[in-house]
Amino acid sequence: MSRFRTVRGARIAWPAGVAAAALLCGLTVWSVWSYVHTRGDDALRYGKARDSVLAAGQRDIARLNTVDPAHLDRDLDGWLATTTGPLHDQLRRTQSQDAATLKASGTATRGTVTDAAVTELDDRAGTAKVIATVQVRLTPNSGAAATTDRKRFEADLARTQGGWKLAALTAVPVGAS
Repeated sequence: MSRFRTVRGARIAWPAGVAAAALLCGLTVWSVWSYVHTRGDDALRYGKARDSVLAAGQRDIARLNTVDPAHLDRDLDGWLATTTGPLHDQLRRTQSQDAATLKASGTATRGTVTDAAVTELDDRAGTAKVIATVQVRLTPNSGAAATTDRKRFEADLARTQGGWKLAALTAVPVGAS
């Protein structure tokens, strides 16, 4: 009797093992096919470009709203490093004047992007637009209490050899659509 049970158990276990192996093999084939199919997917590529634009826009808008009078050269060089085109040219042209004005004011600012979105992206042309709300903390050198200001910006970005950079930054008045 025990011999029958062993053979019967083997008869049941063998097909179950084959079914499990076939299922595992099928899942592996499906996973490889899915990976190969999505690896060249245009929507995935576009999504990655959009994420890259959003991250660069947030980082660069915050940087252009941040300055410490004790480290003006570093901060103004950072402004130049995150910009391109006409905005870069303007900041380079006014760098010494900006440094004098910021040093005289003695106010440190710290910009933090609280929300942002990509509104346009032409990945082929290498251009994009981002809108952002920014919280700017102003800390006067005079010892007065720090204040916080909220601003909205629209930014044009351009893809460069160094990645996405700001090509234009425009303040959007509150209440404007």
